[in-house]
Amino acid sequence: MTVLFVLKLLAGLSIAGLAIYLLTARRYRSSDSVATAYDEWTEDGILEFYWGEHIHLGHYGSPPRRKNFLQAKADFVHEMVRWGGLDTLPSGATLLDVGCGIGGSSRILAQDYGFEVTGVTISPQQVRRAQALTPPGVTARFQVDDAMALSFPDASFDVVWSVEAGPHMPDKAVFARELLRVLKPGGILVVADWNQRDDRAQPLNFWERLVMRQLLDQWAHPAFASIEGFAECLAETGLVAGEVVTADWTQETLPSWLDSIWQGIVRPQGLIRFGVMGFVKSVREVPTLVLMRIAFGAGLCRFGMFRARRARVSADEGLAIAAESQLRDRL
Repeated sequence: MTVLFVLKLLAGLSIAGLAIYLLTARRYRSSDSVATAYDEWTEDGILEFYWGEHIHLGHYGSPPRRKNFLQAKADFVHEMVRWGGLDTLPSGATLLDVGCGIGGSSRILAQDYGFEVTGVTISPQQVRRAQALTPPGVTARFQVDDAMALSFPDASFDVVWSVEAGPHMPDKAVFARELLRVLKPGGILVVADWNQRDDRAQPLNFWERLVMRQLLDQWAHPAFASIEGFAECLAETGLVAGEVVTADWTQETLPSWLDSIWQGIVRPQGLIRFGVMGFVKSVREVPTLVLMRIAFGAGLCRFGMFRARRARVSADEGLAIAAESQLRDRL
């Protein structure tokens, strides 16, 4: 296929998708809309058919190179493990996968690295599908849970892992504290997320605000944090030892957006499998995927990586210990 033909094809799909998009407007309302959206996509199987077991972007290397779409997604998990320093941990370490989807990352973490994985998602349908896809003997289990109020006791896991769940969280500070609260002292937090440019340094203009509003509404997102802003949320919990380490993987993940559209073109059997309504539902997402590509390519959005280690004692506990020590000295 020539480049011109591909561009015309993408333009045609975008126009068709835009027409459907305008007729079926969405708006984020609550966490219920997140659960409902993922329940619907999981039940009909369309997202899994095109995106595989990993409902997240792929890693295409630095600099990016052509790569199989599904392989890039699996590679992302391995790259995140290495970047987070998790490949040095012993087999049997406990890991919480927050926003686990249908368990693709959880299964790799259990099978390839020996972690005892617990995956949580707000979608009951995703939990059922994750359980069905997990072979016997794989040390990964799944349950419905709310990342804004995790059901686990403090200091439950050696590792807390989360990929692209943050945009669904209405209060980033609460989300940051919950991630660190369930982490054992000395444990490692590794997060990958869609972020927007830090608008404190450079406020969004009219067109940028319009684009961001569309990206938020279309996929049940209340807000994007900036990389700098979420790193501050983590640090302000008082639960982090040392610095929060960040990185920008925008270029490494950027090809995923157009690759995801390309899957619908090179796999036309999806039309037979899901019928006309499935085709309409898929095409409806094309304008958002194109808009995501534009936003990430232009620097309006960024793909942020975050790594932190849980402090042995929290800042509040440290102050309490210091005060108690001073009191003993006076006595």
